[in-house]
Amino acid sequence: MVLSRYRTKDTETSEDLGVIQTATLTLLALIIGFTFSMAIDRHDNRETLEEGEANAIGTEYLRADLLPANASARTKDLLNQYLEQRILFYSRQNREKIQEIQQKTDALQNALWNEILPVARSQPTPAMALVLSGMNDVLNSQGYVQAAWWNRIPYPAWALMAAIALCANILVGFGARNFKKNVGLFMIFPFVTSVSFFLIADIDSPRGGVIRIEPRNLITLKQNLNPKVNSIQSSSANN
Repeated sequence: MVLSRYRTKDTETSEDLGVIQTATLTLLALIIGFTFSMAIDRHDNRETLEEGEANAIGTEYLRADLLPANASARTKDLLNQYLEQRILFYSRQNREKIQEIQQKTDALQNALWNEILPVARSQPTPAMALVLSGMNDVLNSQGYVQAAWWNRIPYPAWALMAAIALCANILVGFGARNFKKNVGLFMIFPFVTSVSFFLIADIDSPRGGVIRIEPRNLITLKQNLNPKVNSIQSSSANN
């Protein structure tokens, strides 16, 4: 590094530089570890909420049998469409497609609520209370998922980590004795730091990157509901 040529050979100064290097590298390690832990916690929370959303939709699909026949069939059909949109939400999409998915999701939520609300008002029974409670869980679970996807590592944390990493790299280069002879060796530290940043950013990005949130539970639910949907459609056609 260019700054290494200005390094003094004074013993006391070299010792002080070693202390500063150690403190800076330790602080950088702590910050990276803390930020990595934040990213992992957010990733695990998103996976848990995806599982909860699948359970809520599946439960409400079963409780729809408590509704009158026509309302039950329409509610199940809407839930099936809603499930498709929720699976698409987790896929890698451009900004316009994501906005379209959100609009369709909002429309389906309104349709689902308007479908069961008249029945619940006309039949205020414990069974209808279960249906309303289940639908409320379906709608709330989508909000929890969206909030978790918005909950990312704040930009000030990234800026602080980048600033400390830059200072650490400068100090390592400034204290280098034979940088020209060991260029490859001294490049290991900035490489490892860059990989750490990339891994944290990848985990913190739920839709993009290599490590993504996969809607496994929603897809499994969709596969389990397909035979039921097909049987309902075939029975309706026969009637």
